[in-house]
Amino acid sequence: MFDDDLDPKTKRLKPRSLDKLSVDDLQNYIADLKTEITRVEDDIAKKEAHKNAISNLFKKKED
Repeated sequence: MFDDDLDPKTKRLKPRSLDKLSVDDLQNYIADLKTEITRVEDDIAKKEAHKNAISNLFKKKED
Protein backbone atom coordinates (compact mmCIF):
# COMPACT_ATOMS: atom_id res chain seq x y z
CA MET A 1 0.00 0.00 0.00
CA PHE A 2 1.23 3.44 -0.86
CA ASP A 3 0.62 6.66 1.02
CA ASP A 4 -1.06 8.02 -2.14
CA ASP A 5 -3.79 5.40 -1.63
CA LEU A 6 -4.68 6.84 1.78
CA ASP A 7 -7.04 9.68 2.51
CA PRO A 8 -4.84 12.19 4.39
CA LYS A 9 -7.64 13.04 6.86
CA THR A 10 -8.73 9.53 7.81
CA LYS A 11 -5.62 7.49 6.93
CA ARG A 12 -7.95 4.97 5.29
CA LEU A 13 -7.90 3.76 1.73
CA LYS A 14 -9.52 6.13 -0.72
CA PRO A 15 -12.47 4.59 -2.55
CA ARG A 16 -11.48 3.57 -6.06
CA SER A 17 -13.32 5.31 -8.89
CA LEU A 18 -15.51 2.73 -10.59
CA ASP A 19 -16.84 4.96 -13.36
CA LYS A 20 -14.39 3.90 -16.05
CA LEU A 21 -14.32 0.18 -15.23
CA SER A 22 -16.12 -2.35 -17.38
CA VAL A 23 -18.30 -5.10 -15.93
CA ASP A 24 -15.41 -7.57 -16.37
CA ASP A 25 -13.04 -5.16 -14.64
CA LEU A 26 -15.51 -4.74 -11.78
CA GLN A 27 -15.87 -8.51 -11.40
CA ASN A 28 -12.08 -8.86 -11.35
CA TYR A 29 -11.89 -6.07 -8.79
CA ILE A 30 -14.41 -7.89 -6.59
CA ALA A 31 -12.38 -11.10 -6.88
CA ASP A 32 -9.22 -9.22 -5.91
CA LEU A 33 -10.98 -7.65 -2.92
CA LYS A 34 -12.30 -11.03 -1.76
CA THR A 35 -8.79 -12.47 -2.02
CA GLU A 36 -7.44 -9.57 0.01
CA ILE A 37 -10.19 -9.97 2.63
CA THR A 38 -9.34 -13.67 2.98
CA ARG A 39 -5.64 -12.83 3.33
CA VAL A 40 -6.37 -10.28 6.06
CA GLU A 41 -8.75 -12.63 7.90
CA ASP A 42 -6.07 -15.35 7.83
CA ASP A 43 -3.54 -12.92 9.27
CA ILE A 44 -5.97 -11.88 11.99
CA ALA A 45 -6.54 -15.54 12.89
CA LYS A 46 -2.78 -16.16 13.10
CA LYS A 47 -2.26 -13.11 15.29
CA GLU A 48 -5.16 -14.04 17.58
CA ALA A 49 -3.83 -17.61 17.90
CA HIS A 50 -0.39 -16.24 18.77
CA LYS A 51 -1.88 -13.82 21.29
CA ASN A 52 -3.92 -16.62 22.89
CA ALA A 53 -0.90 -18.91 23.04
CA ILE A 54 1.15 -16.23 24.78
CA SER A 55 -1.74 -15.46 27.12
CA ASN A 56 -2.11 -19.15 28.02
CA LEU A 57 1.62 -19.42 28.59
CA PHE A 58 1.48 -16.80 31.31
CA LYS A 59 -1.77 -17.90 32.94
CA LYS A 60 -1.43 -19.22 36.46
CA LYS A 61 -2.10 -22.92 36.74
CA GLU A 62 -4.91 -23.83 39.08
CA ASP A 63 -4.37 -26.76 41.45
